Amino acid sequence: MKRELICILCPKGCTLQAEILETEVSVTGNACLRGERYGKEELLAPKRTVTAVLPVSNRPDTAVSVKTEKPVPKEKVMELMQLLQKESLIAPLEPGQCVLEDAFGTRVITTCRVL
Repeated sequence: MKRELICILCPKGCTLQAEILETEVSVTGNACLRGERYGKEELLAPKRTVTAVLPVSNRPDTAVSVKTEKPVPKEKVMELMQLLQKESLIAPLEPGQCVLEDAFGTRVITTCRVL
């Protein structure tokens, strides 16, 4: 399988060609080692940082943004979003406050303050 990717790890946005060869992944077009790492990961086990906006139950007109501390496997994103829909947050909230402790190997935290 061969794929063309745009690296998102730095502002250059290198166009990568990633291909699975017999026992390894070949990545070309990268200007740095981060691009090679990105191409391999994207081909073998893609991950995404998940962001969402959740309601604050004691502030009907307010919502708070949340995000995963680390990327999660791409195939788990929708499952994580369903888990987040069940969360009920109560103000006051501080940036970095944990919303979900174990979300497929990472934590989901708030990104802003709600008083």
